[in-house]
Amino acid sequence: MISTLRRLRYRASKTRLNVPLIWLRHRGLDARDVFLASYPRSGQHWVRFQLFEILMRQSADFDSLDSTIPKVGEHGKAPSILPSGDRLIQTHEAWRKEYRRAIYLVRDVRDIVLSDYAWDDSLDLTKHFDIATLDDYLLPWLRGRVQTMGNWQDHTRSWLDSPLARNGDLFMIRYEDMRRNTEDALLQMVEFLGVPADRRVIQEVIANNSLENMRLKEDSSKKYDPNKLKRKSGEEHRFVRKGSVGGWRARLTDAQVQLIEQYTGQALARLGYPIANAPSAESVASISPTVSRCAS
Repeated sequence: MISTLRRLRYRASKTRLNVPLIWLRHRGLDARDVFLASYPRSGQHWVRFQLFEILMRQSADFDSLDSTIPKVGEHGKAPSILPSGDRLIQTHEAWRKEYRRAIYLVRDVRDIVLSDYAWDDSLDLTKHFDIATLDDYLLPWLRGRVQTMGNWQDHTRSWLDSPLARNGDLFMIRYEDMRRNTEDALLQMVEFLGVPADRRVIQEVIANNSLENMRLKEDSSKKYDPNKLKRKSGEEHRFVRKGSVGGWRARLTDAQVQLIEQYTGQALARLGYPIANAPSAESVASISPTVSRCAS
């Protein structure tokens, strides 16, 4: 089902149909809605599970998660779960004027592309795109021809240059920083959402959403059943992967890293990620965002 839907969305994204499809997904939003935004494969499910359990004070599964903190386009019946009475909605889209307050989760693009490739390969989407290897995948992916929301670097720029970044309504956090200090990251995140912080609750939520427990949730979910999705099984093709930090260092060749940084180097430097050929300090400073950010 997801494989077929993704193929159809991919085809539509390359035609004039994409503009009305995006518009339709954003109908019915409220100015008070708060968004959890990221590029795909940035660790957003892990964050959503934890926010759900902090806000709802109950354990989450994939079905309850998607109905309570839904994707944009599926938000019509979403409950108001924030103290202010607002909804929390998930989006992978670039910034739009409908988004007036948001948490923006970013991740090293070099880890993202490996995760995205593995997931697309598990659904045999790589065959649909006439892609046989990671080398075949990289260039179209970097140019935004695989994901319907475009390329990672433009997606990142849209959020960091948005009005939200200038008026204090954007809380940006790096996935890597959140993995390093999950408790403090969640404390800052819920404070941004106007939720009273409780370290005991947050510690319990972190334990309940360890890698092992997330995989148990995946295994019990009908939504991600390999047979239902007609996807490949096995460690490499799980939806909940290892969530590694810097795993690209052992898996990408020097040539692949050079190609990725050619397209994304400025955005990586802006976000504080180390790169082989860093742009000048002046060029990075000239585009540095003013956003709330979790301390490392």
